Amino acid sequence: MISGTTRLIAHLGYPTESFKAPLIYNPYFEEQNIDAVVVPMGCKREDYPDFLKLIFRLSNIHGALITMPHKITTMGLLDEISTNARVAGSCNAVKLDSYGRLIGDMFDGEGFVRGLKRKGQMISGAKALMIGAGGVGSAIAASLAGAGLAHLALYDDNNAALEGLKARLNSYYPSTEVATGSNDPAGFDIVINATPLGMNHNDPLPVDINRLSPETFVGEVVMKEEITAFLAAARERGCRYQVGTDMLFEQIPAYLEFFGFPTTTAEHLRKVARI
Repeated sequence: MISGTTRLIAHLGYPTESFKAPLIYNPYFEEQNIDAVVVPMGCKREDYPDFLKLIFRLSNIHGALITMPHKITTMGLLDEISTNARVAGSCNAVKLDSYGRLIGDMFDGEGFVRGLKRKGQMISGAKALMIGAGGVGSAIAASLAGAGLAHLALYDDNNAALEGLKARLNSYYPSTEVATGSNDPAGFDIVINATPLGMNHNDPLPVDINRLSPETFVGEVVMKEEITAFLAAARERGCRYQVGTDMLFEQIPAYLEFFGFPTTTAEHLRKVARI
């Protein structure tokens, strides 16, 4: 039930038809008797800079979830930005602090890393290969480095995106060694597909699966299918793995903490979600 005391969390993006967050957060809020609601708000690109500022002038606004196409634009509209958001070059959560300043963070990578940790995969001191240096890949790279990853190899056809991410990682996380130029998965503890490869059945695999060790942990970001062709091939080789939707469910507890709500587990959110 929405009342005059309900705190609003705006889910900002365009178009809104594919938004899943309200179907996860709101059942959880209802179950826990938390007087808050996530509301999808379709805001076109040209209207967004003005709208973000206006919506945070509402007396009952609590925060905002930011999705496409606004994650990058948001970076220039905030008063304070987390290190993860700076490395990612984008932001997917905004709140007001006690001084009325807009504070932004990025949780895509945090969700991915929390998933790995919960599955027992060591990150500190490990070596990882990530295919894809776009928005999601950059967020994952930031969180991996923040968790103490020793070595990160990056591969992307977009050289500008690749070099930009490498430079930001070197600036904010100098203790993580960053290499570029190869998608050979041999010798890595973790291999991640952070590209859209796998959205279509005829997509090529992101790496040579024959070079993948059975001891390597494999991660996926594609959510269209739970077991993509890449994960199926990795599973066939005996690899442990993480499906794309794990990143979504694992990041929501981090969002809840950011917004100051009681947190929970990804497993519990999966049970109560109405997707």
